[in-house]
Amino acid sequence: MPRLFKSFLVVLALISLRAAGADLPAPVLQALRPLGIPTSSVGVVVQEVGASRATVSVNADQAMNPASVMKLVTTYAALELLGPAYRWKTEAYVDGDNLVLRGYGDPKLNHESFWMLLRALRGRGLREIGDVVLDRSYFGDVSPARIDNEVFRPYNVAPDALLVNFKSLRFTFVPQATAVRVFAEPALPGLAIVNSLRVVEAASCPEGRAFRELIAAAFESKPPRAAFTGIYPAACGERELNVALYRPEDYVAGMIRSLWAEMGGSWRGTLREGTAPPAAQPLYVHDSEPLGEIVRDINKLSNNVMARQLYLTLAAEFGGSPARPENAWRQVRQWLDAKKIAAPELVLENGSGLSRLERASAASLAALLQAAWRSSVMPEFVSSLPVVAADGTMKKRMRGERIAGRAHIKTGLLSDARAIAGYVLDRHGRRHVVVMLVNHPRAPEAEPALDALLAWAYEGARDPARATARQRGASPRHP
Repeated sequence: MPRLFKSFLVVLALISLRAAGADLPAPVLQALRPLGIPTSSVGVVVQEVGASRATVSVNADQAMNPASVMKLVTTYAALELLGPAYRWKTEAYVDGDNLVLRGYGDPKLNHESFWMLLRALRGRGLREIGDVVLDRSYFGDVSPARIDNEVFRPYNVAPDALLVNFKSLRFTFVPQATAVRVFAEPALPGLAIVNSLRVVEAASCPEGRAFRELIAAAFESKPPRAAFTGIYPAACGERELNVALYRPEDYVAGMIRSLWAEMGGSWRGTLREGTAPPAAQPLYVHDSEPLGEIVRDINKLSNNVMARQLYLTLAAEFGGSPARPENAWRQVRQWLDAKKIAAPELVLENGSGLSRLERASAASLAALLQAAWRSSVMPEFVSSLPVVAADGTMKKRMRGERIAGRAHIKTGLLSDARAIAGYVLDRHGRRHVVVMLVNHPRAPEAEPALDALLAWAYEGARDPARATARQRGASPRHP
């Protein structure tokens, strides 16, 4: 009897395990199996837009780390709460000989925009500057994310009410006969570049961290120094590497000093923190791109710093300055409640997904995507998502497949999390909400499983047997 009872328990466990994964399409299960990723580490929802029930629902209510898919919550909330035409401003004041710059969190005050701001000051007659005073009080002090100890990666740059060009440099590598030319933009004063790269023949070029290790990239911030002393595969062609090398105040000072001199101006003072005194005279207000354009950069390129800037903008707009993340969370929670999206498991820390604390479920994200499709800001929201095999973080995925160009999908990736969420227009002309979250040490390797779900949804998620058979190149059996 004990042996029979144990056998019964084993069979029961196997049946439960099969039932737990029964709703996952076969191609997805097949892609997960070699990785050893169990169904319990996956949350999936596939649901036709406007339908009352999901076609696939696996661990749908389980709280999971959504990685950058969390940006969907932040950008959709901001589009509705602030409006697609919302713009950030950066103000310039003159206080005697001093120039005061007051920021309000513009997420895209990049090199070109900052050049235009300074050019506008020169055009209004400003030439000689004493001190430059930076007023960054709208956000206050914000700590960097520091995910995975990547100190010099731009995605770990802290938000800033006066964020100039993401505080980053873009190093460009141009291979020549036997050496590699390396230059940085912007070319800030004081930057030392050590370059002894050797060109070698290779069949392929590594990506990400593997590329940085191959060229032996090493950085120091004080004084600013970049060294590249490894090898450079000719197969890499021209490559770029973005690095947050300077301290914030040194970066802005370097930008102003080089650009202002190019414009024929002179700066004889220093850069310091402060605020505009009451007697300061307004000189110019620079407007950002509208939010409807900003969210495209946030979602298509998965820009973490811009997402955090947007999240703190919500905090300041609805909770006052200095911005506090909890005020943004409170506003988003109220907004979700008004839309009747319960999302009891939702946890927001900074709104970007670059977090070990943030949590969401596949069901809540699916409900959000269903609501967004009915929203007045739907065009701006959907157009901000990467198009499969065409642009953004989906540009290199699923090329040559029938789904190419027929899905808008936000991606997410951390060292132990991988995710997708968005819309798939299937071959019958039906549109589906598709969400898949994977939390597991091997989650970064799960891209084939995520793509398999997208392909399955494209083939006709309403009829799983027919869709699976079509993917295998066989005709589905009829009863």
